Amino acid sequence: MLTSKEQKRAADEISNSSNVIGKGTVLEGNIETYGNIRIEGRIIGNIKSKSKIALGNASHVEGNIIAQNADLEGEVRGKIDVSEMLVLKSTAVIHGDISTGKLVVEPGALFNGSCKMGSPIKDIKLGENGARTPHAQEIRLN
Repeated sequence: MLTSKEQKRAADEISNSSNVIGKGTVLEGNIETYGNIRIEGRIIGNIKSKSKIALGNASHVEGNIIAQNADLEGEVRGKIDVSEMLVLKSTAVIHGDISTGKLVVEPGALFNGSCKMGSPIKDIKLGENGARTPHAQEIRLN
């Protein structure tokens, strides 16, 4: 049986993890993580993080984004839900609705959709995508 101190340490280690999807990588499927994730490639699917999502300027996401914080430089086609702060950098291109606590938009960013700010976002829950088969996700390298 784990003590509460051991459980807290394990949770901290998970939330401090970092993930990178490199430039030139194409991933088809949903991503869920407790830690930070940086995406330089292309994702066809939804991305969910209890921490921060960062999209590089050459990144493309075709799916919804749910995160605590996000810095977006690339292109997103989908709904974006950020519980704390969303930053749209000057190279960001967003096609979809945004719901966030706080929004920063740099000059040059493009946004086509509606925006709702300040309303509380429900807690980010991982593992709620319904029943999955062990091989439901596929990674393609081009």
